[in-house]
Amino acid sequence: MKKLFALLALAGVANGVAAADLVGNPKAAENKNAMCIGCHGIPGYRTAFPDVYQVPMIGGQSQKYLENALNQYRKGERKHPSMLGVAAGLSDQDIADLAAYYAQQK
Repeated sequence: MKKLFALLALAGVANGVAAADLVGNPKAAENKNAMCIGCHGIPGYRTAFPDVYQVPMIGGQSQKYLENALNQYRKGERKHPSMLGVAAGLSDQDIADLAAYYAQQK
């Protein structure tokens, strides 16, 4: 049993290191951004759910900012219902890739 706990603890440490060391691949995000582009890719787009508001353009934002925002949505620290749903389905690698993709845009 001790060996099992040690293995699980080691796996947790390895996963934490791997997530921190992820490198975003903008090319890979081209097949992952369908849920993003529908709102964030339309200049001047306004949405009516849950309230009417101007959707922010995310192209050109800093990669770190985008990663932090998506992780905060995934953890429930940011509360927009649509973004909570989108971020919940993203892996750490998806977040890194999408952040790299949008950060390189101008």
